[in-house]
This record gives sequence, structure tokens and C-alpha cells, in this order.
Amino acid sequence: MNETRFRWRNRQLREHAAVIDGKTAPTKLIKNTTYLNVYLKQWMTGHIWLYEDRIIYTGKELPSNTEGTEMIDGQDSYIVPGYVEPHSHPFQLYNPQSLAEYAAETGTTTLVNDNLMWLFLTEEEKAFSLLEEFMNLPATMYWWARFDPQTVLREEDREAFDEQIPDWIDHDAVIQGGELTAWPDVLHKGDEQILHYMQETKRSRKPLEAHLPGASEQTLVKMRLLGMDSEHESMTAEDVLQRLEIGYQTGLRYSSIRPDLPQILQGLIEKGHRHFDHLMYTTDGSTPGFYREGLINQCVQIALEAGVPEVEAYMMATYQAAKHFGIENRVGSLNAGRVAHLNFLSDPKNPTPHSVIAKGEWIKRDDKTVKPTTHIQWNKNGIKPLALDWEVTDGDMQFSMPVGLEMVNDVIMKPYAIYTESAAERLSDDHDESFLMLMDRDGEWMVNTLLKGFTKTLGALVSSYSNTGDIILTGKSRKDMKKAFHRMKEIGGGIVLVNEGEILFELSLPLGGVMSDLPMRDLIEEEAKLKAYLKEEGFAFSDPVYTLLFLSSMHLPYIRITPLGIMDVKKKEVLFPSIMR
Repeated sequence: MNETRFRWRNRQLREHAAVIDGKTAPTKLIKNTTYLNVYLKQWMTGHIWLYEDRIIYTGKELPSNTEGTEMIDGQDSYIVPGYVEPHSHPFQLYNPQSLAEYAAETGTTTLVNDNLMWLFLTEEEKAFSLLEEFMNLPATMYWWARFDPQTVLREEDREAFDEQIPDWIDHDAVIQGGELTAWPDVLHKGDEQILHYMQETKRSRKPLEAHLPGASEQTLVKMRLLGMDSEHESMTAEDVLQRLEIGYQTGLRYSSIRPDLPQILQGLIEKGHRHFDHLMYTTDGSTPGFYREGLINQCVQIALEAGVPEVEAYMMATYQAAKHFGIENRVGSLNAGRVAHLNFLSDPKNPTPHSVIAKGEWIKRDDKTVKPTTHIQWNKNGIKPLALDWEVTDGDMQFSMPVGLEMVNDVIMKPYAIYTESAAERLSDDHDESFLMLMDRDGEWMVNTLLKGFTKTLGALVSSYSNTGDIILTGKSRKDMKKAFHRMKEIGGGIVLVNEGEILFELSLPLGGVMSDLPMRDLIEEEAKLKAYLKEEGFAFSDPVYTLLFLSSMHLPYIRITPLGIMDVKKKEVLFPSIMR
């Protein structure tokens, strides 16, 4: 097991030093190349020595001992550090393994990951066992410690959630607290428990990440005073400058739901901004199709096209994020002692690498993927196919609710008064309202209403993929919804589309009912099929996967369907409670 996340053993350290003395040969030697030195902020020429998973030396000297060393001609390449994704949600249909393998292949070799799904899907001990297994992935994997579940939970579920938080804060693979979506509870409602978690994180010398879209200057300052260190919700150049002025490390976002990066960078350049030391990119857990061309490499390309100075564009992808998290002694540069994450570029103007070395091993060479061999013991660690022992009945499908959810966009819902006659077996295709049910994974409760804007003609979509892992059923037809639910059960969890009794599409999610086990490229194609079907059936927006994920999320306006019932987000009041079955 390599130790790149935490430490190298004494024996390994002695071996590394012995390479300099010529007593041990480097395992790889990259000769006569041009590489980026982030400490000098300039391109340099020379050689790079690697020993197993560590950079031993970069500079003009060649090793005296090269017995058994793999010689690599670097004269036609420009080498930059592996890119860092500082804000990853590794559960957006893909899983941490498939994301890490694909990310590394496209040049993003370090990911700082959300831990939210582990708090719902498995026991703490098994989650920590998975974190150890992820050490063997090609990308270096760090994690967050969540303080809130993004939704409201029933009392016993919230207690189980909260019990895990202190151990996550203490875990040495966890390098930040957040992202704090429940900041209104802390700032306006006096939530002392979350504030305590924040203090404990700071005591562990780990930064805190805020989630403050559209926040006023006063709110930004107050949250900075309460301990927040970084923020990634800027939508304009003005937002970025305001956060920098207050002292936030600021994420520049380019995601499937908020592709703001080109406009932000153009605005910064037009304003004459030339200081990029406290900026970093993020793709913020985009859905699979957005990653067709890669992750952070896309962000660097946008920065270069916007006129960001070349070295600064690469440093925002590497060193600036690493420095913020205090891991610059591990990743983010090509200096001695760092993990051997190297991206080989054909030209500095093209940040997509033709070859990648991650943890000292080839991941991609000459544009051809070198297949990883990592095996993750999902089942052993509690991440199993969904096994439900209950059915949806006719009696469950009562839709007499006076208030429904109307889609403003993919993720924002507003309340609307229901006048549609909902007793029919199938709702009319003359309008865009459909049945909507959120059902407890264990079948103990449900919430029923109507959803406006999701489809005009689709009989049913059933999904075990959701923010809490509970089951979403929506569509025009009660009969189709029951069939889709039954099929979703048969495949061990997933997303199933049915219309007029015909199964149109299914995506199996055998990892806890929320994650696919497909390689990323295959998953990208499956998601494209899902989007195409939904568009044909009247879905008017762009990212239905995010719609499913965020139906229960209380950090988005204005109304949500949650385990407690239909809730007003701003007031945090239950408008109509869930029903016990």
C-alpha cells in the first residue's frame, strides 16, 4: 500500500535519499524536458528523477546510477504537475473509483471529495475502510467532513448522521470541513452544534469551506468571522473580487449546472485583475456528460483562451489549491519530495495531456490509456445492490395535495396551487404536470404531490438515485410508475423509464442504489441516452440527474420534498408532513 496521502515510512525515505547519492537508481528518468516550476513561476529545462511514487529531483543533474531505470525522452513535452480538483462530489452516478481513474487519465490526479453519501450508505467503520482502499487508486484522494445532510431528516436518522461527524473531522484523509450548506442555521438560527464542529475542524488545523451563493458583503464577512476560509459559489467577476477582498480562497466554477468560468475570467481580465494566487478551479461534481473532455484540463483551457497568463493558468490548477489545503508538500508541484503526478503536454497552450504519470505509474501514454488494475471491495464494505422487501401499492398513490412543486430550472422549485384532477389513472398529456412521490428506502413513509415541468408525456421515471438515497417516483401513469419501481428493484437500484407499459431505458446503479459500476466513458454514453429520452418526453431543462439529486436539498429555493414532508426552504417549515405507510 503506498503512503502518499499521509506519510512515507522511514525505510522508504532512506531509499529516496539514496537515489541522490547514487546508491539506488531512480525507477524512471525523464530526460531533457521543459517543466513548470511553480515556486519560481517559470518554465525550466532539465531532468526529472522519479523513484516509485515520488519525485526525487528536478534540475540540470543526471543520476550517477541508472541500473534498471526506465528512460523517458521528454524533449518534445512540456511537463506540468497533475491537476487538483478541490471540490469533487464523487457520487453523481459515477463512483469514486470510476471518477478517479478517468480524472487521472485526463490529467486531474488529486481530488478533494465530498463524504456525504458515505454518511447515508454504510457504517462509519466500513466507510473508513473504503478510504483506505481508495489509496490504491491512481489519483490521490482526500475528503471533506460534512456538518449537515443538505436536507432535513427524521430525528433518528439525524442522530445517526451527527454521531459520525467528529470521527470524520479527525480522520487524516479529511483535509477540510464543509461545504457548509446549512450556514443560515449557524448565522441566523444559532445552531451551536454546527458551530462546534466548525471550531473542532479549525482546532485540527483544517480549513472550512462555505456555500454562499448570492451572499451579501455582510454575510460573507460574518461567515469569515465564524471561520470560513474558502467559497466556490461566485457567478460573476464581481463576486470573485468581493470574496478575495474579504480574504476567501475563491473557487472559480465550471460545472454542468453553473458553467460560469468563461464569463468570470473574461470579467476579471477586463477589470485588469492580475493576481491569481488565491484562486482555484472546480467542476463542482458535474454530471457525467460534462466530463467528456476531462475535468480541470477544461478549466485551464478556458483560462488560457481568456488571456490569463500561462503560468498563472496552470498554477490555479495545481499549486494554489494544494497550498490552500496545506498539502503543497505532497501535490501541486514538480519539486523534490512530491507525489509523482506528472502531465506531459505537447504544447503549453493545450492543457490536455498526451501522457500522464500518476503515483509514479503510467496512466496514459502517447494518448493511449494504460488500464488500471485497482479492485475496490464494495460489497465487503457495505456498498451493495439495493434490496427492497416492499412494493408500491394502489393505496400508496393518493395525490390529494393542494400544493405542488414547479420547476424554475433544473434544481430550483417553487410552490404552485394544484387544480389538476389527480384521481385519474394517467394524467393528461395536455399539460406538464406529473405525479411525484418520495418514498423511504425502507418503505416506512412517503410524500405525495405533483411536479410541474418535468415531463409532458412520460409514463414513469423511478430512481433510487437521490440526495438521501430514498426513492423518487414521478410520471403521468400510476401503472407505469409501479412497473418502473418493480424493475428498479429487480436490477438492484437504478433509474428506470417506462411509458405505456414499455421499459424505455434503465441504468443499473448497483453500488448502494446511487452509483454505477460502469467505466466513466460508458456511463457518459448512458447518461446521454437518458437525457435524450427525457427531452423527447418533454423535459425542458438541461440536467435531469441534478434534478433528481436535489429534489430534497434544503440549500436551494424555494420548496422541497423531504423525508419530513413538503417544506418551505426559507422558513424551514413543514407545509405538509410525510405519511407513515
